[in-house]
Amino acid sequence: MQVKKDSLRLVFMGTPPFAVPPLRALLERGHEVAGVYTRPDRRAGRGRRLGQSAVKRFALDRGLAVFQPASLMRAPDAISEMASLAPEAIVVAAYGAFLPKETLDLPRLGCLNIHPSLLPRWRGPSPVASAILEGDEITGVSVILLDEGVDTGPVLARRHTDILRAEKADALTHRLFSIGSALLADTLDDWNEGRIDPQAQDESQATSTRLLKREDGRIDWTEPAALLERKARAFHPWPGTFTTWRGKTLKIWEARAVEAAGGGGAPGTVTRLGGGAVVVAAGAGSLELIEVQIEGGVRLPAEDFCRGRDFAGSKLGS
Repeated sequence: MQVKKDSLRLVFMGTPPFAVPPLRALLERGHEVAGVYTRPDRRAGRGRRLGQSAVKRFALDRGLAVFQPASLMRAPDAISEMASLAPEAIVVAAYGAFLPKETLDLPRLGCLNIHPSLLPRWRGPSPVASAILEGDEITGVSVILLDEGVDTGPVLARRHTDILRAEKADALTHRLFSIGSALLADTLDDWNEGRIDPQAQDESQATSTRLLKREDGRIDWTEPAALLERKARAFHPWPGTFTTWRGKTLKIWEARAVEAAGGGGAPGTVTRLGGGAVVVAAGAGSLELIEVQIEGGVRLPAEDFCRGRDFAGSKLGS
C-alpha cells in the first residue's frame, strides 16, 4: 500500500476480531503501521492448540510486524523495543492489558483509544454489556487519549447510536467498533492537524463496569422478565445465561419478555402455550424461551426441546 504524503507512523494494539476494522481503516487511510501489538497466543479447544488472535492473523496476512509481549508493565525490554519503532501515535483497540506511563508518553501525539461507550458512562472492561443490562436506549463510541487511569483520559471525539430492540452484546460490540473505525481515522487526522480541543471527562457523570464472571449468567427467576431478557442479550456470548433442569445446566441462547396470558405459576415454572410458545414465570411477567441447549446436547428451538420431554409443568433452577 502506498503511503500518503501526510501519513503517520503508528503502532497499533488490539486483540479480538472487533479490533480488526480499526486497523484496516488506518491502513486504508495510508498510514504506516510500524508494528502491531497483540496478546500472546492462547491454547483453546479440546486439543489445547495454540490459537492466534484475529488481529495477529490480519496483520500477518498484510506483512505487518507483530509483537506479543506477555506484559508491558513489567518488561523494560518490550518498552524499549516499542520505542525503537518510533511511532508518532499509538492506537489502542481492545488490546487487553494496561500500558505503563513510559509507553503512554512515548509518541508525540499520545495513545488514542477506541472505547465502546459514551464516556464517562461505562468506563472499564464491560461497557457494552452494561449498557444493554441497564436498559440504555443510546450508546456510542468515544476516542480518548489514554492516561494512567481506567478510561479517564480526555475525549477527542464521540459518536452516538441507538441500541436496537433485540441487539445482543456481540453484535452491538462489532457495530460500535465498525462505527469507531471511521471515527478513529478522522479523529487521528484532525488531532494531527491541531483541529481538536481535548475535553476533560465530567467525573460527576462517571459510571464504571467490572469483568463479567460465569456466575453472572445464572438466572434468578424471581427477577423481572424484562431484566432477564436484557441479561440474555447483555451476556451473549459470554458468560451466557443459564439455569438448571433435572440437575443439568440449561443454556438460554435467546429469550424475550412477554406478558404471556396463561403463564403464571411460581417463578421458574414452565408453561407451554397454545401455538407452541414455551414460557417461564418470572418475578414479574414471563420469559419466552426461543432457543435453548441442555448440557451435553445441541442448540434447539424451545418448542423442539419440549418434544418427548416432560419440560412443561416443571420448575427451572431448583
